Amino acid sequence: QAVQHSVRTRMQRSSPAAMMSLTRCLVVALLVVGSTSTGVSTKLAANPIRKVVTMLQAMQTKVTEEGTKADELFKKYQCYCKNSGGDLAASVEAAETKLGELGPAIEAATEKKGQLDQDIVSHQTDREAAKTAMAEATALRENEKAAFDKSLAESQTNLDAMKKAVAALEKGMGGSFLQSGSSKVVQAVVSKNQDILEADRQTVLSFLSGDSEYAPMSGEVTGILKTMQDEMTKDHDDAIAAEEVAAKSYEALMSAKKKEEAALSKSIEEKMTRVGELGVEIAEMKNDSGDTADSLADDKAFLADLKKKCDSKAGVHEEEQKMRAEEIVALADTIKVLNDDDALDLFKTTLPGAGASLLQVQRTSASMLAQAQAMLAEARSRLPHNQGRVRLDFISLALHGKKVGFEKVIALIDELKATLKVEQSDDDNKKEYCTAQYDTSEDKQKSLQRSLSDLETAIAETKEGIQTVTDEIAALTDGIIALDKSVAEATEQRKAENVEYKALMANNGVAKELILFAKNRMNKFYNPKLYTAPPKQELSDEAPSFVQLQKAAPPPPPETAAAYMKKSEESGGCIAMMDLLVKDLEKEMTVAEAEEKNAQEDYETTMSDSATKRAADSKSLTDREAAKAEMQSALEASVGEQKSTTKELMATDQYIAALHAECDWLVQYYEVRKQARADETDSLEKAKAVLSGADYSLLQRGSSSRLR
Repeated sequence: QAVQHSVRTRMQRSSPAAMMSLTRCLVVALLVVGSTSTGVSTKLAANPIRKVVTMLQAMQTKVTEEGTKADELFKKYQCYCKNSGGDLAASVEAAETKLGELGPAIEAATEKKGQLDQDIVSHQTDREAAKTAMAEATALRENEKAAFDKSLAESQTNLDAMKKAVAALEKGMGGSFLQSGSSKVVQAVVSKNQDILEADRQTVLSFLSGDSEYAPMSGEVTGILKTMQDEMTKDHDDAIAAEEVAAKSYEALMSAKKKEEAALSKSIEEKMTRVGELGVEIAEMKNDSGDTADSLADDKAFLADLKKKCDSKAGVHEEEQKMRAEEIVALADTIKVLNDDDALDLFKTTLPGAGASLLQVQRTSASMLAQAQAMLAEARSRLPHNQGRVRLDFISLALHGKKVGFEKVIALIDELKATLKVEQSDDDNKKEYCTAQYDTSEDKQKSLQRSLSDLETAIAETKEGIQTVTDEIAALTDGIIALDKSVAEATEQRKAENVEYKALMANNGVAKELILFAKNRMNKFYNPKLYTAPPKQELSDEAPSFVQLQKAAPPPPPETAAAYMKKSEESGGCIAMMDLLVKDLEKEMTVAEAEEKNAQEDYETTMSDSATKRAADSKSLTDREAAKAEMQSALEASVGEQKSTTKELMATDQYIAALHAECDWLVQYYEVRKQARADETDSLEKAKAVLSGADYSLLQRGSSSRLR
């Protein structure tokens, strides 16, 4: 009674968790005591409570060791939380700092790139302006040079003729000079020169016409010609000097413009290179910013999850420590209760000794057979109707039979176990096959779907490209037709202008000759000194020479005509008007000649540019037609590939459907079937053990479930 009171007092003082642990330990101890029986009968040792105490002490040691190991693992986990949290916090801070720096850097680079783009456009405009200025200056210089060369040649011819005239007059060879071709040149120069006095002009022209008596010693004509020679020489030298100045100015302008163009081209190239580099830098910074933002979000999420897990782990560890401490206390209390001297004395008087046992059970073949049949019946009741019942029925029939020994039944059980193992292996292989085929076929399906999507995109892009190229071909064809039409119109216009020019020159030439002929005829009557006889061809090296005007003696006038006077003043006005008309005709012819030359040059330039453009357009048209043919070929290939890919995808979908029909049931009920076979195998093992002599009378299924 004292012992019972002591045990009751100790149990009342224990916590509910300790009470549950103590109860569990007592049940295990009783089962261990009951399970120590072997052979036909079960016997307890002389002092069985000692074994219980030893087991409890082992449990206490194991719980303590597990607690120590758990503390060590928890410390390592805490260290991991601390280190990882610090590293993640540093990474988050660095990422936030980097994002703060990348934003302004991207804006600055974008702004700089925009400024460079504006500079490039400005430089390109300036370069085109420089090229235009050089082209205009070159065209102007060429026109000026052509005009200068023509003027210089004419001036040099006139100057040479003037020098010959002066030299001839100084040598007293005026008559021979008048017979030379240079006299005509000098006469034309004197006629056109507006800077000399009219009296001097008339004097020189009268001398050159051969009608006056000239005394060389007077030097009047020689002085006039020398003065004109000096002025012509000065004008000639001034023209050459002006041409040199214009040429130098042109060279200086071209040099400056070329340097400007080179500087602008270099600046454009450098800035375009910098624009490209900035574009790459901006793209890299944007990618870096996106990656950093993603990494920052991941790090923050991981840091929050890590903190949550670390805090949760700390709470779980604290609960486990508390539970483990209560279990150790329960085990210690149990050991103390069972190992108390009063309790030992009580157990000596109550528990059976080595010679007798309350758990002694005499087992016979009939009881073993009944227990095996009960286990098989229990296993059969847990199996589905179509899974394994027939095999257990055959074993049950064998056990009910009187002529079959346990050895044959055990052999049947072993055979059934082997069959269950083979079936489970088949299910394992089939499940592995189904899983692999699921992955392979789904990967293939996704790959085909992606390929089909890519093909659809490629087909759409190719069709769009074909349409674009078709439009470009149509535009090029229309452009070539329009260009040919413009060339034909320009050619017809040029022909018409040339015909008009030739008609104008011919008409003006005839009019000029007619006026000059009329003027010469009037000079013959009113100004015989200015009359020019028609030239005749002589067999000499010189140009057509002047011929001495042979004047026939007029017949004597009638007496009534003695008082007649020539209309010299009126004829002078008519001749002056004729000179003005000739100048107008010459001016019109000069303008027409210049316009014809410019029009012809413009026409030739237009034809050259048109030919170049037509060749380029024709080449572009050929290239686009070839590109269109390539795109059409690529489109046909893509359409064919799309059809084959669609068929392959449909076949894959059908295969996946068939695979699901074959494997879904097995995969769905795989664990159920596996557990059922495991239960069946366990029941067979127990039945075999019973038939082999083991006793499961104390280890009922319900008890084992509670122990688990």
